[in-house]
Formats: sequence, structure tokens, C-alpha cells
Amino acid sequence: MSTRDISLSYGDFKVLQGVSFDVSLNGLHGMIGPNGAGKSTLFSVLSGLMKPDGGEIHFGENSFGHASPARRAQLGLGRTFQIPREFKHLTVRQNLMVGPRKQPGESLVELFLMPAKVKRFEDEVMARADQLIDFLKLHAVADKPAGGLSGGQKKLLELGRALMSEPSFILLDEPYAGVNPVLIEEISERIREINKERGIGFLIIEHNLMALNRLVTDLYVLDTGKLIAHGEPGAVLEHPQVRAAYMGAAA
Repeated sequence: MSTRDISLSYGDFKVLQGVSFDVSLNGLHGMIGPNGAGKSTLFSVLSGLMKPDGGEIHFGENSFGHASPARRAQLGLGRTFQIPREFKHLTVRQNLMVGPRKQPGESLVELFLMPAKVKRFEDEVMARADQLIDFLKLHAVADKPAGGLSGGQKKLLELGRALMSEPSFILLDEPYAGVNPVLIEEISERIREINKERGIGFLIIEHNLMALNRLVTDLYVLDTGKLIAHGEPGAVLEHPQVRAAYMGAAA
């Protein structure tokens, strides 16, 4: 994925200022920056939820242009959110089953005239959901309402829902926020396995620098809507501009 000169303003307030970067679609990449730096806004632009004032986004050989969020998902871009958006009254399994695209049961014609096709698809989706429940170690809560999950379990479910759409690359927004240390390592291990075994790449926004640095191979630093550094995590965090912007001038 690559961006060129992405910009976005609200009146005189510049949220993103000429953001350009390149990430491999099978890599593990991190993005950090202080609150208000524009990180989640950038994710919304990349996923099509917000329209930039200018710039270009390329995903593999495809130019996103004015592509809708649905079209970007069809091309293989997945996204999670800082605050999980589970369907609270549906079970974990049902939440996962909502994820796949182009379900025949969503068509009234196929629902009434091709019930066998709908049933086959639903059986396939349930099998995939059960596989993910095993992979994410959510067996104990599989049939419980998702609204009652812990913070870490909701993050795992959010990751699972993204995987159900069969992406080739995922924008992961603060996977460790509100998560206890044990589940942080569990989430990291699942991300590593997804990347290694399925070849799915990640760009991960996170404030937990210690956990993120153990996971990713490179870091991008965003401050006041500008990319100010990029490179190997250890070297990036020692950069004077990064220490001043992200951790305070006294760091």
C-alpha cells in the first residue's frame, strides 16, 4: 500500500499534511504518535470512511481513487476500530458470521428461490467462524452475547470479524487498548501467526510501545498530521524529533 500527499483539513485546522508512505502488503508495520496526531483519521481515509482533500492511495496494483469502503474491502483491505463495534446482543459466533461479503441470504431472490445455495453458504460461513473461534481461543464465550466480553476478548473478536472478510491487509487500530497484559501477548501471537501462515500484512496504530516494538519490523511516526520519522523501531524511538513530539522534550 502506498499514499502520496494525503491531506485533510477542517477549516483552518490541518489534520493530515501531505502524508506519503509505502508499506509492504505482507509485512508487520507500526504507527505511533501523540493523541491528536491524525492516526485514526488517516485510517479512516485509507479505508474510505473519510474523503481527503487531496492525494492518492494505491493498494497493490489498484488505485483507490473515490472507491467506497465496500469496494476497498472487496479488494482486500480490512480494518478494525479503536473502540470495538461488536453487535452486543449477538453471540460471538454470530458476530463472526456477519463478516463475509456477498452473502446470498442477503438477496431476497436467492433467499426464496435458491434456499439450498443459501444453506450451503451459511454452513461454510459457520465452519469458518468455528475455525476462527478455535484460532482466537474464544471457545468459552462462543455462544455468549458479545457485549459481555472483556476488553481483550472484544479486540480478538474485532480481529476475527476483519479476518472473516478474507483481507490481504488489515489496518489495526489500537489492538492493546484496555487489554490486560496476558491477553496483549495473546493478541500479538495471533497477529504473528496470521502474518506468517496466511501472508496477511498489518499496519498497526498503538500507544503501548513496548508491545508494539516486539511485534513490528518498522515504525512510522505521525505528529500534527505529518510523518516525521520512519525506520527500525529502536532507532526511530531514539530520534530527537520523535522523543520531543511523542514522549516530551524531556524524554
